[in-house]
Amino acid sequence: MLGMIVNFKEVQELEYLLKREMDELLYDFEDSRIDAVVKRAMEERYDMLFNLYRRIAPPVDCVKYMRQKKKFYP
Repeated sequence: MLGMIVNFKEVQELEYLLKREMDELLYDFEDSRIDAVVKRAMEERYDMLFNLYRRIAPPVDCVKYMRQKKKFYP
C-alpha cells in the first residue's frame, strides 16, 4: 500500500486535473470516428481516473462523472 500526504491546495489541483481529463474523455466517447479498440483503452483510462477522483472528491461531485455500463447483446 502506498500513501501520499497532500495539502488542501494540492487536492484542489488534483481534482481540477482529473476533472479536466475525464471531461475530455467523455467528449471523445461521443466521437464516432474513434475505433472501438481505442475506445476500450479510453474506457480503461477513464475507470482509473474516476477511481482516483472518487478517493479525493465528495460523493456529490462524483455523481456527475459516473458512467452507465452498456450492455452488449449478441
